[in-house]
Formats: sequence, structure tokens, C-alpha cells
Amino acid sequence: MAAAPWSLGTQFQEELSCSICLELFTRPKVLPCQHTFCQDCLEDHVGRGGTFQCPNCRLQFRLPRQGVTSLPDNLMAANMCERLQNQATQSGETREQPQSGNRCTFHPSEEVKLYCKHCKVPVCNDCLDEMHSDHGTITLKKASRERKAPVQALIDEGRNVLEDYCGVLKSLREEEKTLDEQKQETDNSIIQAYNHLLFQAEEKYNENKEVVQEERDRVLADVSELSAACDQAEQELEQGGVTFLGQERILTKKIVKYRGKLQKAAPVQPQPVQPPNNLQTAAGILLLAVFLIYGPLPKTITFGGKGSGNGQFNNPSGVAVSSKGEIFVADSGNQRIQVFTLQGTFVRQFPTCTVVSGGQKMTPHDVVIDEEGNPWVVGNTETTRSAVQYDKQGRVLRKFGVHVMTGWYRGVAVDTRQKQILITQTTEGYLNRQGLVLVFRSDGSLLRTVGQQQGMENPRYIIVDGEGKILVSDYDNHYVYVYKTDKQFLFKFGGKGSGEGQLKNPQGICTDRAGNIIVADPGNSRVEMFDKTGRFLKHISTDTLTRPEGVTIGPQGQLVVTDSADHTVHIIQSY
Repeated sequence: MAAAPWSLGTQFQEELSCSICLELFTRPKVLPCQHTFCQDCLEDHVGRGGTFQCPNCRLQFRLPRQGVTSLPDNLMAANMCERLQNQATQSGETREQPQSGNRCTFHPSEEVKLYCKHCKVPVCNDCLDEMHSDHGTITLKKASRERKAPVQALIDEGRNVLEDYCGVLKSLREEEKTLDEQKQETDNSIIQAYNHLLFQAEEKYNENKEVVQEERDRVLADVSELSAACDQAEQELEQGGVTFLGQERILTKKIVKYRGKLQKAAPVQPQPVQPPNNLQTAAGILLLAVFLIYGPLPKTITFGGKGSGNGQFNNPSGVAVSSKGEIFVADSGNQRIQVFTLQGTFVRQFPTCTVVSGGQKMTPHDVVIDEEGNPWVVGNTETTRSAVQYDKQGRVLRKFGVHVMTGWYRGVAVDTRQKQILITQTTEGYLNRQGLVLVFRSDGSLLRTVGQQQGMENPRYIIVDGEGKILVSDYDNHYVYVYKTDKQFLFKFGGKGSGEGQLKNPQGICTDRAGNIIVADPGNSRVEMFDKTGRFLKHISTDTLTRPEGVTIGPQGQLVVTDSADHTVHIIQSY
């Protein structure tokens, strides 16, 4: 039985061996794909390139600037390798070296003489006097006979447990191999589908190009013939005499001929080079394969954090998503608009200036995208309150001032049907505040006001839904007000509280494709959903948000939420 520990250890050796050198790990390093290799092996494998593929799964990634040494250590593997090596060394020493005597653990100068039945340990005379004086003892020889079988049973049980662990490791190894094979198969399918679609596009392009080329050659031949006739007639005309008279009839025939051909010629209409009809199906199948291998996409994507760098925020407020899937965030504290993809990747940013070149920066409160894809931003400088239209890159297109100077936050919406800009407004002062909605034409002229009669105090965010109705959140009244297309009051819902259907300082509003109303409820650290009549449906998010402020819906139904307390943006994929 002396060799049993090491023979069992060899079963674990495969799990702790580098697949490059086939030896136990030395300074094991973990790659982003979670495969582990020796540091020296990786350095030899990487060579001088900045990117390389994992030798196991072929995942390609870029090496950190500091090199292989900066990759994380696999401390668990390192510890296990050290234990196996120590076990082998100790096993060899045990076989080679004779017993040096049965020395007491607590009194090394003494030999153990007896066995304490109560504590189940061998003891020396000093131990007997100090700790085991009233315990029953027997001789070591008798204890060896009595305890050998129970100890052997424990060893056997331990070996059985280790064997079970070996089985689990084997299953995990096979599962990992299956995952690698599935990934490779999926990668190959994607590449094959891509190559097939690319081939189809190239084939259609060549067909179209051949049609255009043939038509161009025909036109050039006609041009050459008509040009030669004109040149001939012109040359004879310049030479004088009567020879040019014979060219009149010839030239007349050619002009009639080619004018007729030109009028009858149908414009070349090449077949459009576009993805085939089955592309969406193919993409769906590939996405399903990726889903089955790697699991579902994350339910929520969160990005940001407090700061002034690209992708960081200081009190993000309003948010909008363009039809092309770009997220525009009003980064109030940094006086700018930041633009991201629906995966949370930073794209660009631009300062919220109020004039075409330079000028004062505006603190943006809210942002909305018009029918042309241009953002409208409402906010304030130290001296003005403005609505500014930018192009997609942040260049000022137009601006106009709102009519009342007020320190309260404003929201902005665009009524694309009637080409109107709607802005919320709260009158100055903390007592007897009044709120309303200003309705402007796109040139900045005030058309009308809405909402004075309903007792709004501090309207914040505003939207125009798919049916043309106006929805306004009132921060201090804790209600959402709903108006018809003709600006007539319909109803309000909410009310202060934390129960279902109640709100506390509501902020951003949006509607989903079904017309359900989604409201940011920062006082309760949640986002709520109501139907189009204001009836409560459900809590959308209650555990990941601190102070939700702006909300909007993406092209595929994604819910985008800004959190002004955590300085983050959340993209909720399903809810």
C-alpha cells in the first residue's frame, strides 16, 4: 500500500500538466479562455507577436503590454502541483529511510510509550502527566492491533472519494473537449456561411459589372462612329470646295440613327447586390448555435462610472436611442453628449455648446432624436435656457431660447407628426410653483402651452407616444399626466408611495412597442411598467438601480436606463 498515494496522484497529473510541454505546471498562467499553461511555455509559444491563439481552443487574443508575466497566476494549480511533488518526495524518503524512532510530537526528546484511548493519539510519559493522567491507555502494540483496521477503513474510504473526484475530473475534461469541438464547429459554420454569402455577392457583382461593361462598349462604339462622321464632315468643310456637300446626307442619316438609338436605349438596371432572403434565417441559426454553446446574452449590460473620460459620466440624465441603434446620453456634469452602441461601446462625444463655434457650454438636461436622426438637447448655461439641435456629429444646426429663466430641470420631446418641439417648464421659486409644457414650432416660435389647469408643479420628462399622446412626469406631485393629441387632458396616474402603481419623484418616461408606459421611479430605486390606461403591470427593475433617471426604448425593444447616483447606464435586454 506504500505506493498507493503516488499512484493515485498520477491520475491527477493529467489535470495538472501543461498541454505544451506535457509536464506538471511550472509557474502556471491563465489565459482569457481559462486554459492554463506554464509561463515559460507561453513565452516560447507567443514569440514576438502581440496576438496569439490558445493552443487548446484556438481563441485569439491580444497579449497585455507587459507580456506573459502580467497574465494572472493559477494559484490553485500551482498549489496542487507543489503538493504532488512533495508527496512523491516524501513517499520516496519513506521507502528509502529507516524509522528514526517514535518521537513524541509535543516532546521531541521523548519517545511515545502508550496510546490514549480517549484522545486516540500515542503519548509519551510527559504527555501522560500533563494532559492524559485520567485517560485510559493501552500499549502501542495492542493499539496497533486494534486501530489498524479502522485506520485502513478510513484510508480506503478516502481513496474511494478521491476516485470519485477523478471521475468528476474526467467528465469535466470530456465536457471541455465537447465544448471546444462545438465551438470549432460553430466557428466553421459561421465562416462557411460568410464565405457563401460573400461568394454570392461577388457573383452578382460580376454579373452586373459584365452587363454595364457590355453596354459601355456598345455606347463607345456608337460614339466613335458618330464622332468620326462629324470629324470627316468638319475637315472637308474647312478645306473649302464642294466635297463637303456629299457629307450632308451621310451625317444626317447617322445623327437620326444614333439619336433614335439613344432615345430607345433602356437604362441599365443591374440586379441589386444585397444579402439573400435567407440571410436572416441563417443568422438566427448561427445565433442559436452560439446561444447553445456559450449561453444566453447577458440580461443587463452596465457601463460607465463616475469620471470625465470617454465612457464615464457625471450625473447622466436624459437618454435617447436613434433608429440606427446609437445611444445618446446627456452627461450633465461633464456638459456633453456621449454616444454608445447598444452593446455599451463608446463611439464619440461632443460638448453641448450653444453656438456653431465655441461659446458657452450648456449643462444638458435631456436629449431626444428627431425624424432626421439629429439630437435636440435642452439645458442651461449661466445666463440662458436653450433648446439646441445638433447634427449626429455634434455640430450646432439651430437653437432657440425658452421664454422663462428658471433653475429647474427641463425635458424635451419631438412631435414628428406636427413638426413641434415640446419642453417642460417650472416657474421660479419653491412656493406656489406651477408647471406646464411649452409647444414650439421647429423655428423656435411659441405655438401654445399645455397643462396649466391640472396642477402640475415640477414637470421633468416628457414624451410623445406612438399615438401622438403627450405624457409628462411631475417630480413633486408624483404623478404622470397624459394628454390627447389635441393637447386636451386625459388622465393622470401614480401618486406618492412605494406600493404597486405608486411613484416617488418620477423622472424619465418612454413607451414600448405595445404602448405600455415605462417610468423611472428614483425615489423607490426602481423602474415601473403601466399599460396605456395607467394601470400598473409590474416592476421592471428593483435590484440593480440606485437612482434611475432617463429611460428610452431601443430598436429591438431594449430598455436603456441612466442612473444618476451610480453614474452608469444600464441596457436591459429583457424585462
